[in-house]
Amino acid sequence: MSYAGAERRKHVRASGRFIVSYRVLEEEDCIDITQTKNLSLGGMLLTTNRVFDPDTKLALEVRLPFDPHPIMLIGKVVESLEIVKNLIYDTRLMFLSIDDRHRNIISDTVNHYLKKGKA
Repeated sequence: MSYAGAERRKHVRASGRFIVSYRVLEEEDCIDITQTKNLSLGGMLLTTNRVFDPDTKLALEVRLPFDPHPIMLIGKVVESLEIVKNLIYDTRLMFLSIDDRHRNIISDTVNHYLKKGKA
């Protein structure tokens, strides 16, 4: 299904598979690992193995190609849609805050993948 309404995103998204460790902010022990489907300065789309309620805050550790160290972020769930019944969910996140260094790394990554996609 394709969305036919007006584009509401503030930031362009680049498709890319980056490794992400995540957990619900208030849970210390339930860490999972997945991949992104796309990334922007404002958020990302992840594949998760459970559904999340909107506004759930997730602690994220993202590995990007332009930095040897993972980026630590807090994201808020915008939407979590079931893709495969009781197994796979597409979960959209909005970043709550990013420092300038991490913003630059995400920007470089998005720009690189956008150029790569057009080549």
